[in-house]
Amino acid sequence: MNKLKLIKCSLLIVLCSLFFTQGLFARQGTAAYEIETLLNTNAVTYGQAARFILEASDKAVFVTAEDAFQFAQEKNWLAENTTVNQTARLDVLSRLLMNAFELRGGLFYTITGRAHYAYRELIYLNIIQGITEPGMKVSGELLLFITNRTLTVQGEIQ
Repeated sequence: MNKLKLIKCSLLIVLCSLFFTQGLFARQGTAAYEIETLLNTNAVTYGQAARFILEASDKAVFVTAEDAFQFAQEKNWLAENTTVNQTARLDVLSRLLMNAFELRGGLFYTITGRAHYAYRELIYLNIIQGITEPGMKVSGELLLFITNRTLTVQGEIQ
C-alpha cells in the first residue's frame, strides 16, 4: 500500500512540474511572439507602445493593449487626443517613457511636462539616436531600441 501512495505522490509531483514548466514556456513563447510582432511592425500604435513600455518599466502587467493604454491615459502620460489604435508619434512616446521610467527631465520638461521637451531630453540622454523628428511614426524596432536604451541609461543613473 505504501508503494502505491509513493507512486501517486511521485506522479503528482511530476504532473505539477510539467504543468508549471508548460506555463513558464508558454509565457516565454508569448513574450517572444510579442517581440517578433513588434519587430515586424512598421508603425506601432499607442496601445502596443503603452503595453510594452509599461511592462518594461515594471509599472504593471496588462492582458491587453487597451488596458495599458487606459492606465497611461489615467496617469496623464499620453496626450488627451490620442486613441489606442492611433499610430504613435515619437515625442508622445518620449513623454510616456520619461514618466513610466521616472526619468528626471531638464528645466523645460520639469516645468511644462510637454512631449516635445521629453523628446529633447531623450536625445540629450542619448536614448534617441540618429536622425529623428518629434512627429515621426515609431516602428516596432525603434520602440524596442529606445526602451532598451532607457533601461540601460536608467541603470547608469541609479
